Amino acid sequence: MIERLTNLDWYKGTTLLDALDQVLEPKHPSHKPLKLLLQDVYKIGSPIKPNMVVTFGPSWLTTEVKSIEMHNEALLEALPSDNVGFNVMNFVVKDLKRGYVASDSKNDLVKKAANFTSQALKGVRDKVQLATKFGVSFAGGKLDISSWKIK
Repeated sequence: MIERLTNLDWYKGTTLLDALDQVLEPKHPSHKPLKLLLQDVYKIGSPIKPNMVVTFGPSWLTTEVKSIEMHNEALLEALPSDNVGFNVMNFVVKDLKRGYVASDSKNDLVKKAANFTSQALKGVRDKVQLATKFGVSFAGGKLDISSWKIK
């Protein structure tokens, strides 16, 4: 797994450590407008940027963010890749669903995508390789993706 062994000279694939070293760290584009995927919706809100007006797609409901929180600590803003909770007011919880996307109402509202770029890897029995087919989860369900190209 970490280094090549002489008793496994028949194995021509990369070691696990080499395969992990080849995985590129995702870029965190903090200069882009807010797009926040809802992982789950809870009735009890937890303490984006306070006072930011957000719109949830695909329902197009709009409200103001009252507070944001990470690990029970209040934040002044959340950055890309942060896992946070945020509190909104004047909303019926059942109107929001897992998979909805929150976006800044004043800067580039969320919209349907004609295409997207993703990094997809799959582990198989003897090697780690680029995936040829994978599934995507979204607000309305799941979709198998098999038509794609490498950039």
